[in-house]
Amino acid sequence: MGKTMTGAQIIVESLKREGVEVIFGYPGGAVIDIYDELYKTPEIKHVLVRHEQGAAHAADGFARSTGKVGVCLVTSGPGATNTVTGIATAYMDSIPVVILTGQVPTKLIGNDAFQEVDITGITRPCTKHNFLVKRTEDLPRILKAAFHIARTGRPGPVLVDLPKDVQQGKAEFHWPEEIRLRSYNPVYDPHPRQVERAYRLLESATRPVILVGGGVISSGAHEEVRELAEGLHLPVTRTLMGLGGFPGTHPQSLGMLGMHGTYYANMAVANSDLILAVGARFDDRVTGKVDAFAPMAKIIHIDIDPTSIQKNVRVDVPIVGDCKRALEKLLQIVTEVARPEKIWKEQFKEWWEQIEIWKKRYPLSYKQEGETIKPQYVIEKLYELTKGKAIISTEVGQNQMWTAQYYKFDQPRTLITSGGLGTMGFGFPAAIGAQMGNPDKLVIDVAGDGSIQMNIQEMATAMDQGLPIKIIILNNGYLGMVRQWQELFYERRYSAVKFQVIPDFVKLAEAYGALGLRATKVDEVEPVLKQALESKRLTLVDIHIAPEEGVFPMVPAGRATTEMILV
Repeated sequence: MGKTMTGAQIIVESLKREGVEVIFGYPGGAVIDIYDELYKTPEIKHVLVRHEQGAAHAADGFARSTGKVGVCLVTSGPGATNTVTGIATAYMDSIPVVILTGQVPTKLIGNDAFQEVDITGITRPCTKHNFLVKRTEDLPRILKAAFHIARTGRPGPVLVDLPKDVQQGKAEFHWPEEIRLRSYNPVYDPHPRQVERAYRLLESATRPVILVGGGVISSGAHEEVRELAEGLHLPVTRTLMGLGGFPGTHPQSLGMLGMHGTYYANMAVANSDLILAVGARFDDRVTGKVDAFAPMAKIIHIDIDPTSIQKNVRVDVPIVGDCKRALEKLLQIVTEVARPEKIWKEQFKEWWEQIEIWKKRYPLSYKQEGETIKPQYVIEKLYELTKGKAIISTEVGQNQMWTAQYYKFDQPRTLITSGGLGTMGFGFPAAIGAQMGNPDKLVIDVAGDGSIQMNIQEMATAMDQGLPIKIIILNNGYLGMVRQWQELFYERRYSAVKFQVIPDFVKLAEAYGALGLRATKVDEVEPVLKQALESKRLTLVDIHIAPEEGVFPMVPAGRATTEMILV
């Protein structure tokens, strides 16, 4: 017989069994029993955020940077609905998060009780799965299943809704040693014949490209990607979510592709005769006009999610399975065939010559003239001073794209950014999660003056936890990316993008007890960044950049990726 426990005790014990060390949350009446148990459980660190959206983003940042499941705990009603943007962010980027929400007692569900919402119904489209627990005795099984579903297959957020009477009820605790779900059995091992077909295509290609997506990072396949690329002398491009899945400083790196990708990455993909896509989903930011995407290329697509294959582009060799295992099988064939490296080099010699021409013709570039600070210069200086050894989170907009272009990510789990949903306000709470998961590492949030204000209240959380995060604000007084679109496509009709009131970010930082710094001239940038990086506490740097600087290259919406605006 198991020990008789309350539902709240079972929940906390289940979290301990799952190895949870940190929870991000905000209490309320519907979860007060769980909080009472957490008070008695020093093994689990609770981080009190200042908004439930911050809790979801922090759990997400923790998961992205550590590879573990992130956990957040919120109350019912508005507490639950405040997490929805964070849940959707994690869902779009396949991040393993478990969201625990309080709920009114089961007998009141459907009666419009105080702080009642149908959070399982609301989040059904943006969770991998969700549960409404009806009986206390079901808690161990459901919580075990929630973590299993979140971390396995294509990872994603799982929500568990916890009625108050279920938390207060009593049952025997029986922890299931394993979970078997009849309708959920992810395929990890690729079909060997498909892997053989992939190798044959590589062997006959003359203009191949490896396309690295976020799945490479989720599966830990970055070393296999590098071994394959180096062994066969293949060029490698990455999606935004794939940055860090192949070293940005590697001579075979083409940088990021897509809407704000490099000229040479987009041209290489457009002119390739074979694309080996690993853990990427061919979203619209990568493909541009689908009909014109890589028209001469055969496509090999490796993904653990079969619904992602053939979804957006035609695929010649689909390989369903874990990216790491699929690449291991491919490398095994490469080893068995034992084709000399010089033959691969000779086979792709002309292709590399063409790529080098594109690289020299249109490298990533900007002009730093006069005293006005260019944002690209700031990111380059940041990379230079950190030597690339930092975890960088970003907000969304121009700051995100400049970071993706000019900071070279060599290691996986070092870029924490909202790709699929494009969530402004994500970066700073995600940085809190990343710093909690990596207490000995340097964590930096690159932000815009618009997006930082969406969750700036989390400065109190960072101060509360003593987190030495650095916030670098690229302050141009605009909602920069929208302004850029209005400049290029709407005849400079700047509608609702110019901030009329901007806070004094230095004073704001000081009001929270943090260090505030500012740079308004080029020669102030490096000293201010150095001071921030040497600081042992939360530090905000307000850098006033050129107000109308754009992110280029840029592929206009609906155009082919070869139709880039370059300046």
